[in-house]
Amino acid sequence: MITRPINEEEKQRTRDRVQVLNAHYQHRRWRLFWLLIGPGLLVMLGENDAPSMLSYSATGSQFGVGFFLPFVVFTFVLAFVAQEITVRLGAVSKTGHADLIYRRFGRFWGNFAMIDLLATNVMTLVTEFIGIVAGAGFFGIPPVVAVAGALLIIAAAVLSKRYWRWERMTLAFALFNLVFIPVAILVHPDWAQVGRAFVTWGPLPGGMNDNTLIILLADIGATITPWMLFFQQGAVSDKGLSVKDIQHGRLDTAIGAFLATIAACAAIIATAPLFLHHMNASQYGAARFAQALIPYAGRFGATLFALGILEAGLVAAITISTSSAYAFGEVTKVAHSLNRSFRQAKGFYVILLAVAAVSGAVVLLPGFPLELVVILVNVIAVLTMPPAIGFLLILANDRTIMGVHRNTWWLNILGVGVGVFVSVAGIVYALTVIIPGLK
Repeated sequence: MITRPINEEEKQRTRDRVQVLNAHYQHRRWRLFWLLIGPGLLVMLGENDAPSMLSYSATGSQFGVGFFLPFVVFTFVLAFVAQEITVRLGAVSKTGHADLIYRRFGRFWGNFAMIDLLATNVMTLVTEFIGIVAGAGFFGIPPVVAVAGALLIIAAAVLSKRYWRWERMTLAFALFNLVFIPVAILVHPDWAQVGRAFVTWGPLPGGMNDNTLIILLADIGATITPWMLFFQQGAVSDKGLSVKDIQHGRLDTAIGAFLATIAACAAIIATAPLFLHHMNASQYGAARFAQALIPYAGRFGATLFALGILEAGLVAAITISTSSAYAFGEVTKVAHSLNRSFRQAKGFYVILLAVAAVSGAVVLLPGFPLELVVILVNVIAVLTMPPAIGFLLILANDRTIMGVHRNTWWLNILGVGVGVFVSVAGIVYALTVIIPGLK
């Protein structure tokens, strides 16, 4: 019998699995939890990216607390429903989302999903670098230096030749998303009012109008996007999770959703004092949110806010570019693992670094329309999610792929509910943008 040598990717993953098995057999629950968490935390905190946090900040500054706090909690519940499916898909199939779509639906739909993902990822990455430049601008760092520094950090993270090392490094950055919590505390909000908002879920401030509708739907696009499906399933596969680890994968995702929800709500609460200022997307480039918070949160609070925006853009730039590289590697059948060196997976790393570099370069173009891009990316994020949910649900119900781990009837109800909600939101959002003034 002819056998092939074990490659470096398989060696690294085997070492990780040995540690997991030892923790299982020794009943070291906290050790096991530490070894298995990662993809869920990263996907949820990564989705709290620069445009998302700026969207939540615009929400707080224009509407204060009230309707939008429980609404954001609701959208993260929807995100958890979708991401829990990717945990099972990755653990059962041992492969990425793009590869499964090609196998199940054929080359036409596989190419459609791939082109859709890469196009939206590049546009979203542009907004991440807008956030990086905006956050760095608060500290007087020139845009060129901010973009170059971000690219160096991305390269250092992904070229570590070890998925585990990359994951822990990115997690350390991702936890900085929680800096919005002390900012919210420093503005001294009316906590009784905040509590009532969650309990009563008050009406929309000022009723439904064009501006309210756009903010409402932008917050949906800030929570649920296609790249999350590709990233988490790819990360679960690259990490080597098995069907025995599905429960830990769910817990990982739930914790990530919980922390991301707190950070998102904190951004709304922190910017609520700017209610009367009516700040808009055109002010993002100069980091005006952080500057405007100085009278309410002090210089320290404003500094934390700027760092949060900078971190949000950086973490999302790492995770979104990685999701693009995973998908590219899956459909072109080339090596696509962070457990391989650059020499062993050149195509994977070139795509990962290239999409980040191109996106960063675009932001540096003179007269770049920041406001237009932020709005357009939110529109596309909502519009492209319905077909992504459709692919996800069909895969999750495929007996050949999932076996006993396929969706139950109640999971299908939840999944279809997410798809319908996002579809309706996408249609209304598109019509609102295409036909200004539509009521």
